[in-house]
Amino acid sequence: MKFNLFSIIALLSMMLVPEAKAQRNVIDEVVWVVGDEPILKSDVEQARLEAISYRMRIEGDPYCVIPEQLAVQKLFLHQAAIDSVEVSDSEIIGKVDEQLEEYVTVLGSKEKVEEYFGMTYAQKREQLTENFRNERMIQEVRQSLVKDIKVTPAMVRKHFKDMPEDSLPFVPTKVEVQIITREPVISPEEIERVKALLRDYTERVKSGSTKFSTLALMYSEDGSAQNGGEIGWSYKGRLAQEFADVAFKLTDPNTVSKIVETEFGFHIIQLIEKRGDRINCRHILKKPKASEEAIMKAFADLDSISEELNKGLYTFEQCAQFVSHDKDTRNNYGIMRYVNNETGEVYTKMEMKELPAEVAKQVGGLRVGELSKPFLMTNSKGKEVVAIVKLKDKTEGHRATMKDDYQTLQDVVQAKMAEEKIEKWIKEKQKTTYVRINEDWRNCDFKYDGWIKK
Repeated sequence: MKFNLFSIIALLSMMLVPEAKAQRNVIDEVVWVVGDEPILKSDVEQARLEAISYRMRIEGDPYCVIPEQLAVQKLFLHQAAIDSVEVSDSEIIGKVDEQLEEYVTVLGSKEKVEEYFGMTYAQKREQLTENFRNERMIQEVRQSLVKDIKVTPAMVRKHFKDMPEDSLPFVPTKVEVQIITREPVISPEEIERVKALLRDYTERVKSGSTKFSTLALMYSEDGSAQNGGEIGWSYKGRLAQEFADVAFKLTDPNTVSKIVETEFGFHIIQLIEKRGDRINCRHILKKPKASEEAIMKAFADLDSISEELNKGLYTFEQCAQFVSHDKDTRNNYGIMRYVNNETGEVYTKMEMKELPAEVAKQVGGLRVGELSKPFLMTNSKGKEVVAIVKLKDKTEGHRATMKDDYQTLQDVVQAKMAEEKIEKWIKEKQKTTYVRINEDWRNCDFKYDGWIKK
């Protein structure tokens, strides 16, 4: 894994070694100054410990590599200030909320987060906000530096012309998969049983006999249960519409909402706090369970559909549109998609590891054009469904070629040119930036020679 120091600092580790806490008591000192920005010994030490906890390999002496990486970040931030780079508050707030939620989930409570990091929850939020904002500004500067790079087919051919075949990029096996799902019918009696449970929880909260958070911890079937049902600060658009419509109308933290049905199941909600267009609340989720008979009925339905498909009575695309219960793929002829969370790009040709585990297991034994047998799986909403899949297309893993994988090769060349341009910029920036390094921190084989002026 490539060592990305700033990401490590921004996304602090959940499982730091015990030495991390002891380090807080060490007397601090300024070890580098870049422009008018100091780099502290504690900054370097914290990043080193976090790299260890992430099992990231640092090439070279960490007390040389880490401060140099931090210094590079300072150069980018200085340029961001010159360019008046602005970052959306909503984007930063969302990332901070997600990170804080993860801390609470792993450590157990807000109080334990404060104890672990040695600061208040508000201070931790402020620190993360600054880190994420800096990280985003650095991304903006880097993108502005390389945005005009153009890569032509001739440049790609020249780059790979004399490269040995075993040095060419390896393109992993990719598949295109179609899916049809059937949700087992939930009986009215089962739905009433779940609602009765939620009504009982509501009465227990209203009577004061049990806290909402305790009931969520004990009974909720959502991942937030271990945090007492708290979902963290969220915008309306990040929540299921039915859930948001009710949650944002709550005004009294001491009350419990009516029962709300979403595609995930049935909920009751308790307001914690509301700030403008954001809300923090707790909820308890209960999922009705399908009976064995209903599951077997869904299997039988898909058996019949498979038989008709194999006879050619209908196409898979037709069945996906009209009989599949899978909302994510129904209007896309059943074709499954993968969303890259970092870039937002959507792919239909996926590596096996990008498929749900149950689907990958089925696809592994299919030839192109074949259907699987019906199988049970958990969908993206956490519901048990019965499914069949078809292997629509498959490209075996291979070394990239200009004919079949031009985009992959072009991306490699573009990334190389971008890195070269950024490195040239860093070397030029060093010449015009004041840098002071403590004597004890100078004996290093730095990646960039310009830190110590001759």
